[in-house]
Amino acid sequence: MIYEVYIKENKIIDKTDDEKSLDLVKSLIKTKMDLELAHKNFEFAEEELVDYYVYQIKANQAKINYLLKKIKRRGLIIDNITERDIRISTKQEAL
Repeated sequence: MIYEVYIKENKIIDKTDDEKSLDLVKSLIKTKMDLELAHKNFEFAEEELVDYYVYQIKANQAKINYLLKKIKRRGLIIDNITERDIRISTKQEAL
């Protein structure tokens, strides 16, 4: 017998503007953390890894510039307290 497989269709729900803004800010903070890590790793890199970390640093800086432009277009303002709170929640989500 041949069985037909039915795939349950989930309705795609678009994110609200607030959720999109929060995702942008989270992405910016995560990228900043990645950049800090790449800088630290670069300091102790040996031989071939130097080029790798230089690439990571440049890529993260380009991503930060892009995200900052998007955040400014949305008119968002990120203060140090908000950034700290989001950093803490992002670290807890990673655990």
